[in-house]
Amino acid sequence: MKVVCETERLVVRQFELSDAPFIVRLLNDDLFIRYISDKNIRTQEDATNYLKTGPMVSYKKHGFGLNLVCLKETHTPIGMCGLLKRDELESPDLGYAFLPEYSGKGYARKAAENTLKTVMKTCSLDKVVAVTLPDNVRSNKLLETIGFRLKETIEWYGSQNNLYEYLG
Repeated sequence: MKVVCETERLVVRQFELSDAPFIVRLLNDDLFIRYISDKNIRTQEDATNYLKTGPMVSYKKHGFGLNLVCLKETHTPIGMCGLLKRDELESPDLGYAFLPEYSGKGYARKAAENTLKTVMKTCSLDKVVAVTLPDNVRSNKLLETIGFRLKETIEWYGSQNNLYEYLG
């Protein structure tokens, strides 16, 4: 288990194949599908393949990727957070998603803030971006709270999105 960072209440660690059941649950949440996308991950086999071809490839190729966020005391998985390198964007982008029962408690902000700072330092990154739908009010506010600045609106997968930038 490779820990990326910790906060007072959270542990952010790289995904393992044993996290597949959580991936099925998170990626099928209504808010994940609405604000991020439907990844068509319906079974544990789909989730295992997603982990192998997504986050785990990214760890090897870039030194970063999406990570599991869990509660420190109970090790309960509550979301994911990390940096992704997409071909469509010149810089890595910050991504995060949490189960709805853990929203509004400051977990996403703390995980995003600490993951961002840790990965930017360990991977020597000077700029990170983030992409959100304009109507994703909570996500837009979180990005601004941790220091991202709205740069422009871009066309992304068939809809208009906010493009934020963070300079380290």
